[in-house]
Amino acid sequence: QVQLVESGGGLVQAGGSLRLSCAVSGRTFSRSAMGWFRRAPGREREFVGCINSGLSTYHADSVKGRFTVSRDNGKNMVYLQMNNLATEDTATYYCAARTVGDCWTNPGQYDYWGQGTQVTVSP
Repeated sequence: QVQLVESGGGLVQAGGSLRLSCAVSGRTFSRSAMGWFRRAPGREREFVGCINSGLSTYHADSVKGRFTVSRDNGKNMVYLQMNNLATEDTATYYCAARTVGDCWTNPGQYDYWGQGTQVTVSP
């Protein structure tokens, strides 16, 4: 049974930073591409970033230069460092895993999901 558990969400002022973490258990983690998505109220789930099995990263244009995806294979952890947060970043953030090593921006290509962690950015 694969489990993904996010943590690190919370309330932050605009311009601030948060680091989200995702703990992965139940499969060979290092071979999986790991993605971060978010869903704001009334909006579709949106790709944020991804890191593949070769440690290459991809980020949505809306967060490029502010957010960074990373991973620690030894700890089975994935991270999303979020800097210079804006009110439009307010959303529930989800960690997701693929069974293969390449990244996709389509959430339908991910096989496992965490329960999500709420990030709220105040003006």
